[in-house]
Amino acid sequence: MLLQIILTVYMSLSAAHIPQKDHQNPFYENYKKYHQQAISNRRFKHGDLAPLLQEMKGIEGVTVQKIGESVQGRDISMVSMGTGKTSVLLWSQMHGDEATATMALMDIFNFFSASDALNPYRKIMLDKLTIHFIPMLNPDGAQAFKRRNAMDIDLNRDALRLQAPEAQLLKRVRDSLKADFGFNLHDQNTRYTVGKTNKPATISFLAPAYDEQKSVHEGRENAMQVIADLNNTLQRIIPNQVAKYDDEYEPRAFGDNMQKWGTSTILIESGGYHNDPEKQYIRKINFVAILQGLLSIATQSYKNFNTDQYFSIPDNRTYLFDLLVRNAQVAVEGKQYMLDLGINRREQDDEGSRAFSYVSTLEDIGDLSVFYGYQEIDARGMTALPGKVYASVFKNFEALEKADLHAILAAGHTTVQLAQMPAEEYINKLPVNIVKAGTEKAHPVQLYGRPNFILQENNKVHYAIVNGFIYNVRTRENQIINALD
Repeated sequence: MLLQIILTVYMSLSAAHIPQKDHQNPFYENYKKYHQQAISNRRFKHGDLAPLLQEMKGIEGVTVQKIGESVQGRDISMVSMGTGKTSVLLWSQMHGDEATATMALMDIFNFFSASDALNPYRKIMLDKLTIHFIPMLNPDGAQAFKRRNAMDIDLNRDALRLQAPEAQLLKRVRDSLKADFGFNLHDQNTRYTVGKTNKPATISFLAPAYDEQKSVHEGRENAMQVIADLNNTLQRIIPNQVAKYDDEYEPRAFGDNMQKWGTSTILIESGGYHNDPEKQYIRKINFVAILQGLLSIATQSYKNFNTDQYFSIPDNRTYLFDLLVRNAQVAVEGKQYMLDLGINRREQDDEGSRAFSYVSTLEDIGDLSVFYGYQEIDARGMTALPGKVYASVFKNFEALEKADLHAILAAGHTTVQLAQMPAEEYINKLPVNIVKAGTEKAHPVQLYGRPNFILQENNKVHYAIVNGFIYNVRTRENQIINALD
């Protein structure tokens, strides 16, 4: 009786599109119970996942099996559960550095392993569906935290030739299951926006096209309807932060071909969210979206939605910088011009470790008024000047730590010199760029240059921008993650 009540209420809410608060979504509200704490950042490895999957082998109704090996011989596993007639296949980390959904899958495994007030939801999903998860399709790429596999090919461009063992495996599994639905789980650039707005596309969906004409057959229509249902859910949690991924037909891609082969395919791309560099909140959103998608398929509530609702989701665009400095005065050939400065940061992995640092670039200069930034500074009335190199040389890092770095930055310096650089690589969290004595000049404020500059007004420094991060001289607030790449 309780199960029937839950199903009736769920379907009526979906059909009526009644707005709900976050806590009215059972998966969102109860997420903390299922969060897999052993995985806490994106750079986990195959060896971190393996023992967690091993633990699941003792759970009743759950099958964990090795289904193949990567190029470098790492096991690729599939987790299966449920007894329903509808087959669903989910695969994650096809690209080794796109790990958000994999984290969410580990939480979802905890959800299905639990027994609590959400049992009716579990029951209907497991009774109506047979669910198969491949949590890490590209373990070699995950090991190096890179997009491609150990052959340096993009697995998502190998659906036709099937040269990579991982691609062969995915095709073999799909064909053996004849999966009715598929979830293709990825990460996208954090600078994607929802249309031309300042809202990051935290989640982007796509029902991939299966031909150049972008035709819509029953399978693709089903995927569109599920996505419309998911968008309805997520708008209550991350309003105006859901977009639609580009549906240009890619004949080599797995999503497009899965759609052609008869699997209704739903692409989920995890983008950006303010102050979530390790994508732990987006992980939670994935948890909600995937479970809601499974529930939608199990209850067939997606049939209450239509393709017009899918097509009404705004397109992915790229209107975000990591830092946007607006209206700064910049000297060019001896003359002053009012220019905007768009800065992006990229992650640089430290080989042999899980640490990484940021390297920033002045990506664009000019009228950037149609763009936005995760962080913005209105520099109207301020002049952007190259940060100076501090003349005195510090003996070593210990001596630098004792220095008054605030005074150094307030005087317009963004770079200091060391006579003895540290022997080992490290991430410098001090708010200055550190170089070996005699090797560095000031960085000019120029396109594609390293953003080390100051913003001053009436000869008084207000901000120091070091490696694309902000040090607020007036408040002493230091937002610099690392200055030394």
